[in-house]
Amino acid sequence: MPATVTTRRVPTAPRRPVGRSRSPPRIGRVPDEPLSLIALQKRALGVLASLPSDALELGAAFRDAGHELALVGGPVRDAFLGRVSSDLDFTTSATPDETEAILRRWGDAHWDMGREFGTIGARRFGSRHGGADVVVEVTTYRTDAYDPSSRKPEVVFGDTLDGDLSRRDFTVNSMAVRLPELTFVDPFDGLADLARGVLRTPVDPRQSFDDDPLRMMRAARFAAQLGFRVDEAAHAAIVEQAERITIVSAERVRDELTKLLLARQPRLGLQVLVETGLADHVLPELPALRLEIDEHHRHKDVYEHSLTVLDKAIALETGPDGAVPGPDLVLRLAALLHDIGKPRTRRFEDGGGVSFHHHEVVGAKMAAKRLKELRFDKATVQAVARLTELHLRFHGYGEGGWTDSAVRRYVTDAGPLLERLHRLTRSDCTTRNVRKAQRLSAAYDDLEVRIDRLRSQEELDAIRPDLDGTQIMAILDLKPGREVGEAYKHLLALRMEQGPLGPERAEAELRAWWAARA
Repeated sequence: MPATVTTRRVPTAPRRPVGRSRSPPRIGRVPDEPLSLIALQKRALGVLASLPSDALELGAAFRDAGHELALVGGPVRDAFLGRVSSDLDFTTSATPDETEAILRRWGDAHWDMGREFGTIGARRFGSRHGGADVVVEVTTYRTDAYDPSSRKPEVVFGDTLDGDLSRRDFTVNSMAVRLPELTFVDPFDGLADLARGVLRTPVDPRQSFDDDPLRMMRAARFAAQLGFRVDEAAHAAIVEQAERITIVSAERVRDELTKLLLARQPRLGLQVLVETGLADHVLPELPALRLEIDEHHRHKDVYEHSLTVLDKAIALETGPDGAVPGPDLVLRLAALLHDIGKPRTRRFEDGGGVSFHHHEVVGAKMAAKRLKELRFDKATVQAVARLTELHLRFHGYGEGGWTDSAVRRYVTDAGPLLERLHRLTRSDCTTRNVRKAQRLSAAYDDLEVRIDRLRSQEELDAIRPDLDGTQIMAILDLKPGREVGEAYKHLLALRMEQGPLGPERAEAELRAWWAARA
């Protein structure tokens, strides 16, 4: 069926009253010239024309059963941005039981994704229908609301598409396309906001954020993903209701924060969090970095420095086949959090200096604590904390002249995080002193050359003593136990200090250590 997009109403951008705001909403991009609505519609026409015929068949199946079906949310927004979305999210007038019956006939598999929320999923296998697999999620028209003391939304099913669209987070996500006719529905002027690059709620923002406080986090996330700015009324409402984010589960907050950090422009989303006060409740270590700068500028603006380090680290991520394929959550978290120990360790020294002694150690503990509270997985917590702890290790390399032993320890301590540590350390140089920046870059170039040379000679990534536990027990006539572990650590220390010893010298060193110990 050819795609013909019909716009039900001409989009306009009504003026909204401006609420109170703690700071002007400077966040996100403001297009120099609004994108042409006609150009957006042409983009959408091309994308919607490529919708799988299976989706149109599904629309016909719902229509024949006496129900409405509409493609909604992100896929529609992305179509106007010229992007093909892999997700096909639909909304319908059918009840979950009626939806399940239709999907059972249409698809090759179906499943209950959350019947209490009205969502049923299904898959049609491409191998049986001459194309790619098509996965859909179909949700009954609904409205969400939060009890003031509850962390879970209360779901009430609705009976109109406009009502369902009114409950969505932002107008750019409140557009729909009715199937199978491909009729465009835009009751809240989302297309105009899409053209202007604005995030605006379809209803009063205070009501919207009160119904689901997580939408405030989504404002920050979409600023990072789309480069859009939050409109003034929504910004003011977030400032007013920021504390309400605390009723949302840590897991849901974590998921939004993760999507924000993995977006194209995380800085924009993080600025939304900080400027609206949301970060005070979900990531308080970030706004705490805004240390006041004294009149002599004796230390950097740590907050802006951290955002710059994040930008630079993202630029150093690699393609899929590189050492650190982007977007990399661990690297981005470490770049953002590497200096969070500075506020707690700041000291004003005699003579007017400012110090942050051991801020990397303090910061590592703080990062682990915050990420645990946000329910990040153990591997991510440990990796980010370790990178935070190690990010200063390189300092002094150019002046001190590291021995090969020091280089080995650097590699061994970093372990599988070495490539991320390379990028974090390089990104941490944000000085505007060109000569200093060049000197630091050259010093790290030299360190990487030495690491590569030693790696080729000694298999640095898997440094082990020259004798293993079994050999140690045979030589010293020991049974498994603490003494074997101590002998292993002694040989490992020799290996780190002196490089490969060889079996004969390692045995001699082991016997000498054992005799001295006795």
